[in-house]
Amino acid sequence: MTIANPLADLIAEKGVLLADGATGTNLFATGLEAGEAPELWNEVQPEKIIALHQGFVDAGADIILTNSFGGTRHRLKLHHAQDRVFELNKKAAELARSVADKADRKVIVAGSVGPTGELLVPLGALTEEDAVAAFTEQLEGLKAGGVDVAWIETMSAPGEIRAAAEAAVKVGLPYVYTGSFDTAGKTMMGLPPKDIHAVVDGLAQRPVAVGANCGVGASDILASLLDMSEADPSATIVIKGNCGIPEFRGAEIFYSGTPELMADYAHLAINGGAKIIGGCCGTSFEHLAAMRKALDSHTHGARPSVETIVETIGPMRNKLAAHADDMPKRERRGRRA
Repeated sequence: MTIANPLADLIAEKGVLLADGATGTNLFATGLEAGEAPELWNEVQPEKIIALHQGFVDAGADIILTNSFGGTRHRLKLHHAQDRVFELNKKAAELARSVADKADRKVIVAGSVGPTGELLVPLGALTEEDAVAAFTEQLEGLKAGGVDVAWIETMSAPGEIRAAAEAAVKVGLPYVYTGSFDTAGKTMMGLPPKDIHAVVDGLAQRPVAVGANCGVGASDILASLLDMSEADPSATIVIKGNCGIPEFRGAEIFYSGTPELMADYAHLAINGGAKIIGGCCGTSFEHLAAMRKALDSHTHGARPSVETIVETIGPMRNKLAAHADDMPKRERRGRRA
């Protein structure tokens, strides 16, 4: 049985979709403490989660992600909540659904599924079967709460992506998956952007979109986009990049990206082949509103080079081997130093 693709019709209507911005950064700004589980706020601070989703819808998001990134039993056990997986994920979906359903336009609710935090065998103790079971448990809660699509994100290990995708197929949800290419242009476990498309080869259902999120900065994720879209120009590609570059100021992290920079990032992303564009860490309502204006006013231009990206957005923090010849000389020197 073929699972419906909820993104396809909206992409056909709008051309490019805007996904939302940061969850953690914005919740920290409203009182979430370091080390506290955001997922517990679905029950103890639901009004703040609703306000988060509403802020992104008001800024123009076509897709909002549930507050469930750490919603597997493996992540929740750190907060003694491993026996509450279903209810916390269901609540996360219901809160997002309540905001999407009252919007004056179609808004897709995506069920956020992050890494378990465990290593798969042989590097760790997590078996493939256990990983599939954990993701299935989480996705059953998200589905019960009304999500339209499973959104598997910030992944490093191909095996964990595949396990989460298998779980999505098992519960009957269409799925998206994105990697975090934050280690010399690859994921921490060595997956390069160009190979993202083949990770789930052989599963009964293909993803409705693939791509990248988080990482180190907007320039780097745009370079990853070029690799992904070159490898499969027909793919529906997501990029959800950090708001500029993270910088420590004392004990706090700040992000260098301005609304203007994120608007430029959105223009480059469209020209680079992305069909779904959003923000990750540091991306506020104001940043997302600027991205919405960029999408709505965009005039299609030439496919950018890495050099164009660097000149427009700023230096890359990783050098991607696939684009070494395109890198400005000043940046190549910096990476060798």
